[in-house]
Amino acid sequence: MLVWRGDYHGVSSVIARAATVFLVLAAMCCGAFAEESSAAKPAPGTEPVVVANPVLPEAPAPHHFWDKTNGLLFTGVAAMNATDFVETRDNLRSGGKELNPITRLFAGSTAGLAVNFAGSTAATMGISYLFHKTGHHRLERATAAVAMGMSTQAVIYSGSHRK
Repeated sequence: MLVWRGDYHGVSSVIARAATVFLVLAAMCCGAFAEESSAAKPAPGTEPVVVANPVLPEAPAPHHFWDKTNGLLFTGVAAMNATDFVETRDNLRSGGKELNPITRLFAGSTAGLAVNFAGSTAATMGISYLFHKTGHHRLERATAAVAMGMSTQAVIYSGSHRK
């Protein structure tokens, strides 16, 4: 999570790492949401057709929770939480202070930190599954994307405040 070390050394390498992480996450998110948005766009050069007796379109086919898109999103969430765990542990070992009050409860040991970050990953998947079961599929995908973004921000912050 967020660890303050009190200095700004190594910022250029952190910026390079942050840019790489951002580009990877952007590519994953674009691929995840492109699947949903590509079906909604009409083909270029087509005119809308007016039907005298409108027929409702069929409901979209439900997707499985563990489809390719969710697999990529949850892999990204787990990877960023693992990276956040490593950054937090290393900074705490070097004398840093945990800024997140919830994570601070678990910061006394490596095992406690591991439980915190594994729980965070599991909670993200659980909330996403709840949205899936209630038919809120955009929120299902957005939950993982937001969790991944929050961990990415914490990794960038922790990395930029190292000695």
